[in-house]
Amino acid sequence: MSQTKEKKSLWKDVLRMVIFLGIGFFFIYWFLLKLDNEQKAAIWQSFLEADYGWVIACVLCSLLSHLVRALRWQLLFKPIGYRPGLNNTFGSVIVAYLGNLAFPRAGEVMRCATLRSSEDIPVEKSLGTVVTERIIDLLAFGLIVLIGMLVMFGQAKDWLYNTLSQKFDSLPNMTMIAIVLAVLALAAFVFYKFFWKKLLHIGIFSKINNLVLGMVDGVKSILHMGRRNTLLFFLYSVAIYLLYILGGLIIFHAFGETNWLGMRAAFVVYLFGSVGMTFSQGGIGVYPALVMMGLTDIYGISTAVGTACGWLLWGAQQAAVIAFGAGYLLYFSLKKRKKNK
Repeated sequence: MSQTKEKKSLWKDVLRMVIFLGIGFFFIYWFLLKLDNEQKAAIWQSFLEADYGWVIACVLCSLLSHLVRALRWQLLFKPIGYRPGLNNTFGSVIVAYLGNLAFPRAGEVMRCATLRSSEDIPVEKSLGTVVTERIIDLLAFGLIVLIGMLVMFGQAKDWLYNTLSQKFDSLPNMTMIAIVLAVLALAAFVFYKFFWKKLLHIGIFSKINNLVLGMVDGVKSILHMGRRNTLLFFLYSVAIYLLYILGGLIIFHAFGETNWLGMRAAFVVYLFGSVGMTFSQGGIGVYPALVMMGLTDIYGISTAVGTACGWLLWGAQQAAVIAFGAGYLLYFSLKKRKKNK
C-alpha cells in the first residue's frame, strides 16, 4: 500500500514538473515566435556586448543572499537545541534550490536530508524550521507586493494605471479601495466570530483552520528565540530581499542602455521576476519575459536589451545554484559515505 502511494506521489511530482517546464518552454517559444530575424540578431548582439564582470557580480550577490538565508535558518534551530555549522547549513540551502529546479518542493526534502546526514538533525525537526521559514517568506513577500502596489514608483505606477485603464472604463480611487477593504475586513471578522466554529466539523474547513493555526505557531516561535536572535532574524530577512533587488541593480550595469536605471527600477524588476518564478519550474521562460516586459513597457528599454537583461539576471541566479549545488551534492555524498564507513 505504501509503495503504491509512493509511486502515485512520484508520478504527481513528475507530472507537476512536466507541466511547469512546459509552461516555461511555451513562453520561450511564444516569445521567439513574435521576433523576426533582425530582432533575434539584436538580442544575440546584446548578449555579446554585455559586460560579464557585472554578471559575475550578480552571481556573487545571489550566493550572498543564500548565505544570509543559511545564517537566518541557523537561528531557528537554537530554540530546539541544535547548532548546525554554517558550511553544512549553506550547502543544504543551495542543494534545496538545486532540487527545486528539478522537482517542485523536492528541494525542501533534500535540504532536511542533507542536514540529517551532515549534522545528525532529525528530518522532522529541520522540516519544522523550514515550514516556519516558508511562512515568514510568504508573509514577507506579500508585504513587499502590497508596498509595491501602494507606493509603485513613477513610470511603473503610470504604466500600471494606463494598462488597467485600457481594460476598464473607470478605476476606483484610493478612498473607494480603502472602503472596500474595510468592508471586507468587517465581513471576515463577523464570519469568523459567528460562523467559523460551526463549520469546523467539515473536513476542508478543519484543514484550513489547522493550516492557519500552524502558520500562527510558526510565526510565534520566532519570538521565543530571544530578543537578540529575533532582531537578527528580521535583519537577515530584510537583507535577503535587499540582495534580491540589488541583483537587478547590478545586472543593469552590464548594458549601456540600462546602467542609468536605479533601485526603483530594480524593485519593479524584482516584483515582475518573482511573479515569473511562480508560473514555471525555476522561472524558466516566464521570469526573463516578465523582466523584459517591465523594462521595455515601463522604462522604454529596447526589446533586445530587455530580453538579454532578463535572461542574464535569471541565468546568474541559476548558475550560482547549479555550480555550487552540484559541488555540495558531491560533498554531502562523500561525507555520508565516510560516515557510514
